[in-house]
This record gives sequence, C-alpha cells and structure tokens, in this order.
Amino acid sequence: MNNEITELFSLEECVTVVTGALGLLGQEHCRCLAKAGAHVIAADLSEGRCKELAAGLPTRSLGHFLDVTDPDSVQWLLDAVMKEFGRVDVLVNNAGLNDMVEEPLFALEESMFENYPLQMWKKFMDVNVSGVFLCSQVFGSQMVRQGKGSIINIASTYGIVAPDQSLYRTPTGEQTFFKSPAYPTSKGAVIAFTRYLAAYWGSVGVRVNALSPGGVQNGQDTFFIKQYSCKTPLGRMANPNDYRGALIFLASDASSYITGENLVADGGWTII
Repeated sequence: MNNEITELFSLEECVTVVTGALGLLGQEHCRCLAKAGAHVIAADLSEGRCKELAAGLPTRSLGHFLDVTDPDSVQWLLDAVMKEFGRVDVLVNNAGLNDMVEEPLFALEESMFENYPLQMWKKFMDVNVSGVFLCSQVFGSQMVRQGKGSIINIASTYGIVAPDQSLYRTPTGEQTFFKSPAYPTSKGAVIAFTRYLAAYWGSVGVRVNALSPGGVQNGQDTFFIKQYSCKTPLGRMANPNDYRGALIFLASDASSYITGENLVADGGWTII
C-alpha cells in the first residue's frame, strides 16, 4: 500500500483514552487502537482488569480505574495520563449502560414503559449522557490547550430509530423483554451532544464525531439472532471486530476534515 495512505490511518505514538474499556466492544476498541500504533489508556471500574488488558496490548499502554460519573475520578485520570505521556490525542467515550436482551436487567413487567423505574432512567442518563459530557469536558479541554484532538462518542442505531420490540418476541408470540426507553433516549442525546461540541470546538482543532454500532452477536437466543439478521441487509448481526475500521478512521488523520458526524455501522439496519 502507498506509504502516504498508510500514514493517514496510522495512530503511531497517539495517546488514546478508552472509557468502558472492559466491555465487549471496549476491549476490541483497545486492541485495534493499539495495533494501529496508539498508546492506550484502558479505563473502567475495575483497575486490576484494566491493567491486565493494557499489559496484553502491543504498545506502551496503561490500565486505570474510572467512574465516568465522578468529576474527581475523571480529573484524576487526566492528571495520570498527562504525567505519563504529556498529552491526550483521542478520547473514545465508550462507557455506557445497555439493557441487553442476552442479559436483561429487568423482568418482563418491569421493562415495560408503564412500569419502568425512575431510578433506572436516572442511572442511564447519569452514565450514558452525563458521563460523556464530563469526560469530554475534562479531556477535551486539554485537547483545546494542545490545539488538536479527536473525540469519538459511541452512540447506537437506537439513537436514530426506535427499538423494534417485536425482535424480543419468541416464535410462539411470547414477549420476553422490552427494550427500555432510557437507552435510546440517552444515545439520541449523545448524538445531539456530538453535534453541539463539534460546532463549539471546531475552530480550535478538536474534532468530535459519533460512531453508532448495530447489534453485536453475543450469546442471544437463536430466535433473536435470526429475527435481527432478517431485518439487516447484510443478513447478520455484527461481530465485535466489525467496528475496527470505523474507529481507526475517526481517530486518525484519515478523517481530518470530518466533524459533527454520526458514522453508522449497522449492516444497513437503519436504511429499511
């Protein structure tokens, strides 16, 4: 491949922070960023597991505790990154709650909108929205001081279209679960916040984009996988590594003239 093109996608020596690093996609994000040359700071609620993840990466990477809802925790992480590397180039706001069909947070009755607990609504907003706001504020302000940076907010197709509740219905017609109102609302807010921040910081060299993944196959019931795949033009759910190219693109200079966008990687789910 032409060296000039290769360099466009390179993250060599790039300092990258990934929140929610221990999740299914978070771990994959860390691995692909490191393979592209980045120093990765894997941050999540278990410092021990984050350190284990970082130790297995091919670049000089770190694992740290992070509670994205705690201002002191976020500031402490920035201080640690600055002490070790002296800058931060990329922030991947991946931390978030998701009421997944393969591991429901609620019984059927409690997941219904009519019965949905206010406490859970507030928890989703605190992590999925306020956490993105806080990490962007702290790490993005450092990028402003540097005059350059890329923030990638992980959103969702359900921030664009409403959940299809029929996906959670068995072939016999039994509704096993309802996707909550909190998840799509919070992810829609992430997309709106992305546009706000891209416009606000565009003139100072900080790019802000969203990445909206589709559903990832991860131990769901066979009927759910089949029904989801039938609604997707590519005919399947995503694999965890299907988002590597999109993430590297948004993090690297290959997307240097792109900001405020929502890159949808969903196998075509939202086009029909």
